[in-house]
Amino acid sequence: MKTGTTALSAQWTTWVPVAAALALVVGWGRHLPGFAVTMVGLCLVGAVLAAVHHAEVVAHRVGEPFGSIVLAVAVTVIEVGLIVTLMAGGGAKASTYARDTVFAAVMITCNGIVGLSLLVTALRKRVAVFHAEGSGGALATVCTLATMTLVLPTFTTGRPGREFTTAQLAFAAIASLSLYAIFIAVQTVRHRDYFLPVEREGHVSDPDEHAPPPGTRQTWWSVALLFVALVAVVGDAKLVSPTIEGGVESAGLPNSVVGVVIALMVLMPETLAAVRAARRDRMQTSLNLAYGSAIASIGLTVPAIALASIWLPGALILGIDATHMVLLTLTAVVSALTVVPGRATLLQGFVHLVLFAAFVLLSFSP
Repeated sequence: MKTGTTALSAQWTTWVPVAAALALVVGWGRHLPGFAVTMVGLCLVGAVLAAVHHAEVVAHRVGEPFGSIVLAVAVTVIEVGLIVTLMAGGGAKASTYARDTVFAAVMITCNGIVGLSLLVTALRKRVAVFHAEGSGGALATVCTLATMTLVLPTFTTGRPGREFTTAQLAFAAIASLSLYAIFIAVQTVRHRDYFLPVEREGHVSDPDEHAPPPGTRQTWWSVALLFVALVAVVGDAKLVSPTIEGGVESAGLPNSVVGVVIALMVLMPETLAAVRAARRDRMQTSLNLAYGSAIASIGLTVPAIALASIWLPGALILGIDATHMVLLTLTAVVSALTVVPGRATLLQGFVHLVLFAAFVLLSFSP
């Protein structure tokens, strides 16, 4: 029975990404009717679940924290492609796509993913434990990147509005990429032990932790299918985005809601992977995924968009408004109080989820 179940699992994690990619190819550049949008949405969800499976196979092979980096970087690179594609379409609203997507990613990762992971671990183990050194450094990097790229443009005077000058944008791009590179070096080489899961006394190991790692062929097969699944996730999200945009416009909601909804869909693989790690009492892995995704989202997106802005039409508005600055500041303070002790309870998880709920509410009703 177990063998049959494993075979079935291997089959669906193979054909679902392929089916989602085929839906992307068939639907690309076409106006989809309601039934087709529903089918694409189902393919998107299936591709998310398959992506999490293959990311875990790769993570088991390469170990932590490399496994978290694989998923975070893969999703972010494809997310950047989606943003550039949307901005290339032109239109007045295209100038804020990068800002809305990046800020939504920061709020989703630092409050949504962190809060949900803390809640899951605390409900099962009462107290979630992790390395304050590694998580604190990651949080400091997130706060620096977010402030430098999303807050400063609102206060600079080189250009009217919430834009950087060319020199300021170039500096922000180089600084973002440099911070990301240094963070990866610290996480994987110099202080890797700060990002490994904490073992409790009397901890009963998850049997999957000590299962033999997958072979080279299986690992590369999962890498390929992970890439296909992530391309399908982001591409299918773009296919359903016109329907989302139409619904947002007809409901009279702000245009930024589109960015929030798409970011939620694109970040589903990290969310599911982080929650599954939290269920196994591997809170450090969940934090690696959350903060690593936030750092990658800014550290890779801003340089790519800065480069693309050379030939993309229209302005590039990065500065956030006062309401979002308050949310970002509160997130930074609360996250610091959560991370510094290296231990967190149900309360901290719930506080982060309340902040995430406030972000969603204010996105729909500013």
